[in-house]
Amino acid sequence: MPTIIMGKLASKIDGSVRGKAMSFLQKLGADDTTPGLHIEPIQHSADPRVRTGRVDEFWRAVMFRLDGGGETHYVIHGIWPHDDANSIAQRVRLRVNPINGLPQIEEIDPAPTPTRASPAAKTIARTEEPLFARLGHERIDLIERLGLPDSIVSQAVVASNEDEVLDLAQRHDGWIGTILVDLAAGDDIEAIVQRMELEKTPSSGNDDADMLQSLKRPAAALQYAFIDDQEELRRVIEGGDFGAWRIFLHPEQRRYVDRSYSGPFRLAGGAGTGKTVVLVHRARALVRRRPGARIIFTTFTTNLADALGDSLTQLDPRVPRAQALGESGVYVTGVDALAAAVLRTAGRGLAPAMQEVLGQERVMPLARTAPTRWREVVESTGTLLPHEIANETFLASEYAHVVLPNKVHDEVGYLRVRRPGRGVALDRAKRRAVWALIEAYRATSRADGSLDFAEAAAVAAAHLRASDAHPADHVLVDEGQDLSPTHWLLLRAIVGEGSDDLFIAEDSHQRIYGTRVVLGRYGVAIVGRSQRLTLNYRTTAQNLHYAMTILAGGEYIDLQNVPESTGYRSARTGPVPVIELVDSLAEETAVIVRHVRAWLDAGDSLENIAVLVPDRYHRDRVVTALTDAGIDARAVDRDRPQPGRVPVLTMHRAKGTEFPKVVLAAGKPSPAETERLAILDPSERTDAELRSRSLTYVAATRARDQLVVVRRS
Repeated sequence: MPTIIMGKLASKIDGSVRGKAMSFLQKLGADDTTPGLHIEPIQHSADPRVRTGRVDEFWRAVMFRLDGGGETHYVIHGIWPHDDANSIAQRVRLRVNPINGLPQIEEIDPAPTPTRASPAAKTIARTEEPLFARLGHERIDLIERLGLPDSIVSQAVVASNEDEVLDLAQRHDGWIGTILVDLAAGDDIEAIVQRMELEKTPSSGNDDADMLQSLKRPAAALQYAFIDDQEELRRVIEGGDFGAWRIFLHPEQRRYVDRSYSGPFRLAGGAGTGKTVVLVHRARALVRRRPGARIIFTTFTTNLADALGDSLTQLDPRVPRAQALGESGVYVTGVDALAAAVLRTAGRGLAPAMQEVLGQERVMPLARTAPTRWREVVESTGTLLPHEIANETFLASEYAHVVLPNKVHDEVGYLRVRRPGRGVALDRAKRRAVWALIEAYRATSRADGSLDFAEAAAVAAAHLRASDAHPADHVLVDEGQDLSPTHWLLLRAIVGEGSDDLFIAEDSHQRIYGTRVVLGRYGVAIVGRSQRLTLNYRTTAQNLHYAMTILAGGEYIDLQNVPESTGYRSARTGPVPVIELVDSLAEETAVIVRHVRAWLDAGDSLENIAVLVPDRYHRDRVVTALTDAGIDARAVDRDRPQPGRVPVLTMHRAKGTEFPKVVLAAGKPSPAETERLAILDPSERTDAELRSRSLTYVAATRARDQLVVVRRS
């Protein structure tokens, strides 16, 4: 049976021929001598290995047949109309780049007919020094060290700015385009060589065998994918463009998918850099490496966990999925649901853990503490604490970051406990007053038999530690920046310390829940096992630039207590975001309707457009306005966006989604929100303002191609 190697260009198959292409490639992968395939060489072709195949009366596949290693492989270059396919097949050549060892497609153009240059044809003089010259990139290095084709280098070295280089990169997808993006971002030659693992490889004397080795190089995975079987081939074709993230990985991403680590590993990176992609691929890789392993794949919210499960299914539906904690396979769940699963499993055996964490005997909790409990406690106790301390924001954070992780049971313990990282200073009198509120909170929760989410995670962690039970062999964590201290205590307890125990993806710029956490304080020791992704695959350079301006001036600290850097670059280019200022909510809604209508009139489908808003009130108002304008729209809450409607989401709900075109209604703080911020201590207020910026940044980076921002003045 021949092996199919799909090229990225070939994966972008026109929808009208997708079913026929599927049938053709399945038959080819089963038996290339099947009647009707008409696998034929092309006379006088630039590459003797090129073949065409009959998809139907009109369409033909262009491919290269490789017979190295005693097995036949077909590298699928693309599918075109009959005459175009024959013309392309005659001109294309697949070869191993002699400088970097990567596969490269060349088109041999027919010899041009000599013409006299027109006297009017003159080269337009550039007044600006080319970008690569300003960055110190030498033409000879681009060719002789990176292996870029001479014709592409000739275009790159005269580009005036980054946008021109990105335009060129988009026309040459794969390793060539990726190297151009890195060069435009200012990376030096040696860094690119190491990251892409570029190296000359000696010839074995067998051209086909050398080409197969080239196609297996890490950087070749940016452009070519070996298809394991018929089921994977079906998913590839039905995906339309491979769901490109699922198959074509950057060599740096591939490294984090496959590598083993001696302890917890942290992968940082901005929105759209592929952290989640790495996690999804790593989940499958762990299953393949250790069949029967118990793998937990978790994140902050249930919606995000559902999205992770969908992505894992899209990548490979054969990956075994655990249905309960402790089963073999991949158990995908939100972190609070994970804590609840531990509590359910423990049942009546939780009493010792309750005593250890809360200092109280409690029966099995039947309910979650009401989210308004802290506010109710403050209002009912008549505390004399100032407003910047006696508020639900400070108290909930103090409880989750200081009291629960340190298992403080009484006032004496609270007076002694250290409070690292807490910006609000408390003298003894204030600590006593705060403890009085905490005691009232606990007493009320004990009376109604409830635990809040932070308590549930802390109790679950204590139970696991006491029982020395580790119901997981590996834990994968997405959106780690949003998890609380007791979440980390739970995850540290749920998997034993050892090889590949915790793999954490995080971006401090996207922290939109809770306050800052330092992993080392909760038993998660990274100690040098940390890397960062910088290439954005989702957002255009123009949209990314706008999103980064939202964060400018803020101080963001990562999970290792180190200031977060930026330096992100995009592999794509597109239109500059449109910014519209409005004076009222009514005008804001009218502008949203106008832009959505314009995109629909231009031929965009409903589900390719999204509207992101600050809260549910705005969401429902926008849905009504779009519906009144004859546009089918739907408010998206816990459910998934549905095809055939314009999804309208809050910015928080938009986390984990992406859309080709987005209208972002940035809004302005409500009077209630302004009042809430005003009573916070300055350090708490600063952190809340950072989270607000991060939320807008998250929303802006949901747009793949076009972004419209509507702001109220």
